[in-house]
Amino acid sequence: MPGKSRRDFLKNSIAGGIAATGISASVANAGPKNILSADRMGVLVDTTVCVGCRNCEWACKTAHNLDSGDLNSYEERKILESKRRPSEHALTVVNEYTHGKNSTLPVDVKVQCMHCDHPACVSACIVGAFSKQENGAVIWDTDMCIGCRYCMAACPFQIPAFEYNKAINPLIMKCDFCFDRTKEEKLPACVGICPTETLTYGPRTELIRIARERIKRDPSRYIDHIYGEYEVGGTAWMYLASKNFTELDFPLLSKNPAPGVSESIQHGIFAYFVPPVSLYALLGGIMWLSKRRKEMEGEEKI
Repeated sequence: MPGKSRRDFLKNSIAGGIAATGISASVANAGPKNILSADRMGVLVDTTVCVGCRNCEWACKTAHNLDSGDLNSYEERKILESKRRPSEHALTVVNEYTHGKNSTLPVDVKVQCMHCDHPACVSACIVGAFSKQENGAVIWDTDMCIGCRYCMAACPFQIPAFEYNKAINPLIMKCDFCFDRTKEEKLPACVGICPTETLTYGPRTELIRIARERIKRDPSRYIDHIYGEYEVGGTAWMYLASKNFTELDFPLLSKNPAPGVSESIQHGIFAYFVPPVSLYALLGGIMWLSKRRKEMEGEEKI
């Protein structure tokens, strides 16, 4: 992703730490990009029509240059016997559950980053590597990331993954809403390949209208709940289902944004109390130096 380099971050961090008492109010109040546009996009996932083909998994891997293998291999359904989570090797996965409302068929559920309207990962990142974009995507700048993994602890959906097995320059990995594709007015890879139109991409407000109409038109098919409409302040990815979402391993969350009250308190303290800001800056610089040293040692061995 485009953005400041880690070298620039390090320079600014150390300068800020050394001159702690001289940090201006504007620097102290600086924060990550977090745009909540009325025109932001989203995806409506209708789990009642998903057939578990896992084409979305293959398309996602292919679009993000991950090892995807042959598309025909995804027809193997034995993998659906175990519940999976997104990982550094698969940014989205499909899980299968027993049948729901008035159905003898299994319920298949696609899992990926929810792209929250008020992302906990954006709030938790101490270097501003995460950001909420105008189109609704929550993305991250790998050049700024220092590998602290606070985003993993903060995410209420337990989505971000880390390349623990990668010795040189390990990265945080998660769905980026195909940010580079949508900038070119292309569909997210998973949406484009879905053969049953389980995934509907469009303005979030329009998707909510569509979801409500489906529930009203066929109440025997759906439970009266659009997951993601209000959870943690709203998410870009929203779901319809034939059974309670807790039975589909969705976390039971309140309507309050995940960063919550603690974020406002934290920001209030840091805005007027310089030492914690300086400490974070110095710690970030030290972590970056350690990470860079490992990268250089690895390069020397090659």
